[in-house]
Amino acid sequence: MSYANKLTLLALLALSACTWVEPTDSGVHVRVAYLSQIDGCKELGKATVEVLDKVLFVSRSADQVAAELEVSGQNAAAEMGGDTIVAMSRVIDGEQVFRVYRCRQ
Repeated sequence: MSYANKLTLLALLALSACTWVEPTDSGVHVRVAYLSQIDGCKELGKATVEVLDKVLFVSRSADQVAAELEVSGQNAAAEMGGDTIVAMSRVIDGEQVFRVYRCRQ
C-alpha cells in the first residue's frame, strides 16, 4: 500500500470517529427513559432521526452512531415540546425511532 493510500485510509478512519451531532440548548434537558419509566407522561408523537453510519466505504463506530442518534432524538423531542424520549427501534442503517413524551408539568 502506498504512502498516499495509507494517509487516505487514516484520514477516513479519523473522520469515521468524529461526531457531528451537538445537543441544542433545550435538547440537553430531554431525558432518555425506558417504557416502564413514563407512567403519567403525555405522548406527543414520534421522532425518526438519522445520522451517517458510513463515511465513504468505512463504517462508523456503532457506539458513536447510537450516541449521535440519541442526541438527535433529544433535540427533536425538545423541538416538539417534549422532555423525555424512549427508543422504539434498534439502530438500523443509521436511523432510529423514538417516542416523545412530556412528563414534567
